[in-house]
Amino acid sequence: MAKKDAASGNHGKVSAQPRLHQRAGEIQAYGTVSYLLPLELEEPVRLEMTAQLNQLLADTITLRDLYKKSHWQVAGPTFYQLHLLFDKHYGEQNELVDTIAERVQILGGVSVAMGVDAAEMTGIPRPPRGRETPQAQLRRLLAAHEILIGRVRDGAKLATDHGDDGTNDLLIGGVLRTNEMQVWFLSEHVRSAPDRSASQQIAP
Repeated sequence: MAKKDAASGNHGKVSAQPRLHQRAGEIQAYGTVSYLLPLELEEPVRLEMTAQLNQLLADTITLRDLYKKSHWQVAGPTFYQLHLLFDKHYGEQNELVDTIAERVQILGGVSVAMGVDAAEMTGIPRPPRGRETPQAQLRRLLAAHEILIGRVRDGAKLATDHGDDGTNDLLIGGVLRTNEMQVWFLSEHVRSAPDRSASQQIAP
């Protein structure tokens, strides 16, 4: 009976039959902002800030995934320590991904959501698919942090100039402090265990 109603177009009854493979257009295009939001921030400001935040979001997604790659592929005498450290940093970056994306939405924008889009946007170089030494992993992560921290400082300054205190608070109080702390931990590992192969190449 339910099939007959669905087939006949009888909309007076609810059918348990799922309607699969439906298609619909976007309800908001990427790169736009909702204009009827009582945030005391003009549309051009929100457009600029959501663009900055989406770039930061793409870089943060990339850094997060770089940490997971390092977590899976780390090897050597420091395996246990770095395996745990990389996963801890991954979790912290994952929280930042969600927070930054939500800020984009709060400002009326559309956040970057797919890995393929983040890969096209990020300024962080793509790592090789294969396994690297722990020291190479650490240096790669530090270089990625440097790129991301530069984005954060630029975004925070722009937010201050535009009076976007919410974004400034997020970037300084959350994103910057988390990344600075992670840089500290990584740097101490590089300092305490230099790459022997690299030192041998430098030695006369």
